[in-house]
Amino acid sequence: MRKKVAIIMGGYSSEHKISVKSGNVVYKFLDSNKFDSYCIHILKDKWVYVDDDKKEFPVNRHDFTVALGDGKLFFDCVFNAIHGSPGEDGLMQAYFELLGIPQTSCNYYQSALTFNKRDLLSVLKPYGIRSATSYHLNIGNEIDEDAIIKKVGLPCFVKANKAGSSFGISKVYDKEKLKLAIENAYKEDDEIIIEAFLDGTEVSVGVIKHQGRTKVLPVTEIVTENDFFDFEAKYRGKSKEITPARISKEQEKKVKEMARLAYDVLKMKGFSRSEFIFVGDEPYMLEMNTTPGLTEHSILPEQAQAAGISLAQLFESAIEEILQENR
Repeated sequence: MRKKVAIIMGGYSSEHKISVKSGNVVYKFLDSNKFDSYCIHILKDKWVYVDDDKKEFPVNRHDFTVALGDGKLFFDCVFNAIHGSPGEDGLMQAYFELLGIPQTSCNYYQSALTFNKRDLLSVLKPYGIRSATSYHLNIGNEIDEDAIIKKVGLPCFVKANKAGSSFGISKVYDKEKLKLAIENAYKEDDEIIIEAFLDGTEVSVGVIKHQGRTKVLPVTEIVTENDFFDFEAKYRGKSKEITPARISKEQEKKVKEMARLAYDVLKMKGFSRSEFIFVGDEPYMLEMNTTPGLTEHSILPEQAQAAGISLAQLFESAIEEILQENR
């Protein structure tokens, strides 16, 4: 009997459109002989099932069901394709746990922790996972430019603490532009992290649960035409994503070990994609994404395909893992 899968997409953040693209790719590639898939759009003003004719049916938030004709549509599981809030910060995970509906991403605590860059890096530091020197600000805090520069130096990166797809990120070379970058970051979040610039090769490492085991995927090297891997570089063709990365065997071994260690220490499940920069042969972690992009040209799907895992297999495996876990 085919399982009914709700593919949630959209969300409340600036990543909404990217999430819809990811969700539609999951819908396209899930095997219709094994699954009945439904596109569920999660928006601030409405939660709706959108059918192939673009007709909308409201989702009952009390039990996550949809009224169709004389019947009620229940779901066996949820495929989470929401980037940003509420799909990547723990809110949807907690909601589905309360309802007892399995979902493909990590649990709510891990999701909330990894979505908070500065908390994530602080938790992983005792396990030997390096990160850049950083300075933290919350909205309303006094901005002491001299203290910031003394700690992290110039150039530095100013980032929204809880945001993805490089929204709210600036690279700052001059003291005079620091406040403007901070204001830009606050447009995305009320917390920011300011990090020292690390000069080295940037890579991305995907880790998944596949056939009951933790699997580290081939490493991707990020080469951008812009000053850093910003939104334009990620989504408008201003970068090259090279898989496998052009790094030494020693670097590959170390960064894969770090990505697996972070995944295991945090008791993750589902997909993760962690970003690192090499300083010499040592990988420094930037962040971890727990609902990474899933389009045909996104990094994690390309890594999976380099490992011999098709998109259909990647998505099906995620569903089978959670159904097996909840039997």
